[in-house]
Amino acid sequence: MTAPGPAARVRVLPVTDGGDTVPAETVVRDHLQDTPPRLPPWLGYDDVGSRLFEQITELPTYHLTRVERGLLERHAPEIAELLACGRIAELGSGSAKKTRLLLESCLRLRETAYLPIDVDRDILCSSGTALVEELDGLEVTALWGRYEAGLDWLRANACGPLAVLLLGSGFGNATRGERAGLLREIARTLPPGGGFLVSADLDKDGEELRACYNDPPGYSAFADFRLNYLTRLNDLYGAGFVLDDFVPRAYYNAATSTVEGVLLARSDQEVPVPGLGITLRIPRGESLNVGYSVKFDEGRLVDEVEAHGFDLRARWLDDIARYGLFLFRRCGEPTDAFTGRAGTPRNR
Repeated sequence: MTAPGPAARVRVLPVTDGGDTVPAETVVRDHLQDTPPRLPPWLGYDDVGSRLFEQITELPTYHLTRVERGLLERHAPEIAELLACGRIAELGSGSAKKTRLLLESCLRLRETAYLPIDVDRDILCSSGTALVEELDGLEVTALWGRYEAGLDWLRANACGPLAVLLLGSGFGNATRGERAGLLREIARTLPPGGGFLVSADLDKDGEELRACYNDPPGYSAFADFRLNYLTRLNDLYGAGFVLDDFVPRAYYNAATSTVEGVLLARSDQEVPVPGLGITLRIPRGESLNVGYSVKFDEGRLVDEVEAHGFDLRARWLDDIARYGLFLFRRCGEPTDAFTGRAGTPRNR
């Protein structure tokens, strides 16, 4: 009998929130009625948006992916040992190219099941298939939906030790209140002793950040990615956005330590969005926000996470790019979910 191919060894499960999460249409409508109007980051990640984001990660001026990959190349064995867990869930997994380094180290220590959560079904299929082709023994159960729905599924299907990853500095793509809500959901999902590995870009020079989040000459990945949000609104909700009426740009807000990706209106805009029952009005020169990227102070980041029932276990920093991986432990009586060495310093 012929063994099943890699694609057959990847399960992709559509997930819903069980009633705890606000419907997607309501989230988008509420965001568009903010001042200034904005869009949730997950809206941009259809198949086109995912491909464009992969192009962004390869831009010569975009340091985040390269630096994070370097940290994982150096420290994945240590992180895998500290996680001491055979079930690894990841929020916003995308292509999972960097995550592969950690999963490979985990598999050297124990049987490992990977549970990626993403809103793009195609990238879950392709990344899951690539992982099982490359990593012998890996099990992949992909959860197709938003973070909240994936975490809800994990709680409903709890079966022992679990760790949660949030890589790619995705933690900074939300407001303080939204991050607090996400941390509450992660804390509800992890058993006592469970590991939470999160990456974060630390605050740095504004000029460096502006260069990082705008296209260098000859490239258009950032611009195309941001304009794709309007295409999504047109496709999903029957909106009438004309892409040429907006200028994609990013700027650094020093007061909030945040890079903001925006679409500036070239002229007064009055665009009906019939699927949401609203009309969006944006005066000339004003903007629609299509992305936050918070740059953290290290101490405040740790305090923010620890306030939701976590203890910092270890940290790994790139001193030049000021980027870090932070491993937290869910407070409570330790279980088999987290049996790493005691006394590991908050290092590097």
